[in-house]
Parts: sequence; C-alpha cells; structure tokens
Amino acid sequence: MDSFTDLWKLIIPSVIDEIGETPYDVWIKPIVPVELTSDEAVIKVASDFCRKVISGRYSQSIKNAILNITGLDVDIKIITNDESGVSEIKEAKEEEDDSFDYTFDSFVVGSTNRFAHAAAQAVSNNPGKAYNPLFIYGPSGMGKTHLLFAIRDKILKDHPDMNIVYIKGDEFTNDLIEALGRDRHELSDFRKKYRYADVFLMDDIHFIAGKEQTQEEFFNTFNSLHQENKQIVLTSDRPPRDIKTLEERLRTRFESGLLADIQPPEFETRIAIVKRKAAQYNMELPDDIAEFIATKVKSNIRQLEGVVKKINIMCLIDKEKPSVNIAQNAIKDILSDNEPMENKIEKIIQEVARAFNVQPQDIYSKKRTANLSLARQVAMYCVREVTNLAYDAIGKQFSGRDHTTVIYAVQQITDKIKVQSDLKSTIDDIIKNVNS
Repeated sequence: MDSFTDLWKLIIPSVIDEIGETPYDVWIKPIVPVELTSDEAVIKVASDFCRKVISGRYSQSIKNAILNITGLDVDIKIITNDESGVSEIKEAKEEEDDSFDYTFDSFVVGSTNRFAHAAAQAVSNNPGKAYNPLFIYGPSGMGKTHLLFAIRDKILKDHPDMNIVYIKGDEFTNDLIEALGRDRHELSDFRKKYRYADVFLMDDIHFIAGKEQTQEEFFNTFNSLHQENKQIVLTSDRPPRDIKTLEERLRTRFESGLLADIQPPEFETRIAIVKRKAAQYNMELPDDIAEFIATKVKSNIRQLEGVVKKINIMCLIDKEKPSVNIAQNAIKDILSDNEPMENKIEKIIQEVARAFNVQPQDIYSKKRTANLSLARQVAMYCVREVTNLAYDAIGKQFSGRDHTTVIYAVQQITDKIKVQSDLKSTIDDIIKNVNS
C-alpha cells in the first residue's frame, strides 16, 4: 500500500468536495496523516480544541473520503502534538505549506490590485508594525484569500515560531457557538486560540455583522491583539462603511488602519494569470487561446484559473494539445458562457419554483411544507450540479444556511433520483432550461 501521506493527497479532494474549501483551509489542511491500517486511520492535529472540532464536525467526511479512495471502512483516531511530539507535525506542516500555491510569487500583479499587494507585502515583512489592521476588500474571486495565505506563507518562513491563525467569519461564529454550548473551559480554549495569535487573519469579516454576541467576542479579541501589537489582517467583499449592521466601534477600528481594495483585473493581467496557471500545469498554452480565455472571462480570477484547470484535464484525458475548441468547451462547462453566478442561481430558483408550483422567495425562506422542502432541496442540488460551487458557498445563497444542510439536501436528491424517474426527469428539464 502507498504511504498514508501519499494517499492523503488523493483523499483531500473528496473531503473538500463534501465540506467545502473554507472548512478545509481552516481545519483539514493543517492535519498530518500518521498511519493507515485496515481498520484505523490515525491523524494528528495541533491541539485538543482542534481534535474536538474535527471529531464533531469532519471525522465522518474524512472517513467517507478514505472509503471512497481506498475501499477501507476505518475508524478515525485523532491525536495531538502533545501525544506524539511537536517537532514532527511542525516539520510536516512546513513541508505542506511549501507546496501551497498561494504565495506572493504566484500572485499576478496588475493596476487593479497593486496597492493591496504592496500593503500585504509590507505587513508580511513587518508584522504588527506596518498597517495594523490591514483591511482588504473587493468582489469575490479577486485574490483576497490568496493575499492572506501569501502573508501567512511569508511570515512562516521568516518567523517560524510565530503563531499564525487563519479563520473565516462564519467559522469564527460557529466556533463561538460551539464553545458557548459547552462549558467555561471550552470558552477559555476558544479565546486562547485567537487571542494568543501573533498574526490574526480573518477572511469574510462581513459575516459577523448583525450577530451581537459574535461581534462582542470579536471586539474583545481585536482589542486584545491590537494592544499587544499583534498583526491583524481582515478581508471583506465591501469596505467597512458599507457593511450593514456592523457595530460602529468595530467599523472605526477597521478604518483606523489601512484600507486596500481589489477590483477585477484588466485584460493584460487576465492573460498573465492564465499563462501563470498554465505554467503550473506544465501546459503550453498558445497566446491566441490565452487571449480568448481572457476575453471571455472578465471579472473573476478564480474562474479564470478554473478554466485553465479544466483545459488541462480535458487535454490529459483526450491526449490532445490545447485548442480554441477545447477552451470553448471548458468555458461553457465552468461558466456557462461566463454568465454571472448570481444570474445562474436566480435562473435555477425560477425554474424550480415553476416546476414545483411555489413562489421563488419561499425557496429562500424558512417555511417547511413537504412540497416546499423538496423544492428547496432540488434547488440546492441543481445549483451544485450547474455551478459546482462549494457547499458553504451554496448555503450562503440560501439565506445563510449551513453547509451541512446543503450536503444533506444534495445527498437526499441524489438518492431519490435513483428510484424516482419522474423527479429525475423534472430535474433534467430544470438543468436543461437553465443552460439553454
């Protein structure tokens, strides 16, 4: 059998597919695979707090992924640094981080992101001293998360002993809820996890808006870190002044640092992004194809990279060289001719509402009649099939529902269409109409 480390690399995509990229980045990526036997998988995490969270939320997803890749139905055993030695996990994590693609070297700089890039570099060179806090904002898919990980990567290399915490706004809220639901010791562990950070990186800070207790806890965390000159970097899809229901005391603190925005890349930068991504796959991409992609995909870096990845896969499968025809198919598969994601999801909701004779707004609501619940599950399933969005991203589209709700909905419909031909036919028609 291959080593567990090698198998783990194959297992990870299945885990991401089930839980989404955000939980993976926060909880699964730092895991170190230790041993895999015919009946047990041993994995290592940084703390007992991490063990409790992963055991409660993600162990089943890991178990499912191992079964899917290896055919082994194993129990998941989670150990911590204290049980097996800190140096080993640190060495393995550093090796893993070295291979992670989100670095300053891999970030393509253009006129629309140059300021944010320079600010992020300044922070990574002098954490806690330059631009604190740094608040990066801009539309989804512009590279904000890339810069956060680039900051983390640079500081880890320059200051390997620094404690760097990366978290998303929704995960911070979920962690707090879980800690509050247990005992005082658990809340103390929660606070230590974040307030003892040397560098605190939070993605999608706007998610905490409107959540009174979360904002209170974050306010105290922010103050604790800032008073100790610990570096704070936050990202959002909008500037602080535009985050509705964000407490004024938080808004003023965010604005007391440096605000840096990122906007969609211009044509030349889009070409450079396409070329850089192709080079990562060792794929020779002719200029005319790179320009074709950059012309079609105008507003989202993540989609640009997704198209290149799709082209690479299609060329490997068909054993062909990149062509405009392959590029067209890749763009169609991933972007449906680059139609905005919001429009595509709205189309799905409209088609589902028509098929199930319900109001579109009710699909987003909390109403739970049998027909409406089925329609909502079908809508989530169709969004997943058509857009391939991560589960947590789909949940946000449906009034902020949890990713586990989406996973459950998709699985329910997947099971039902295997035995209910009428439902399968209805869903096929919905997807056909959406893509037409």
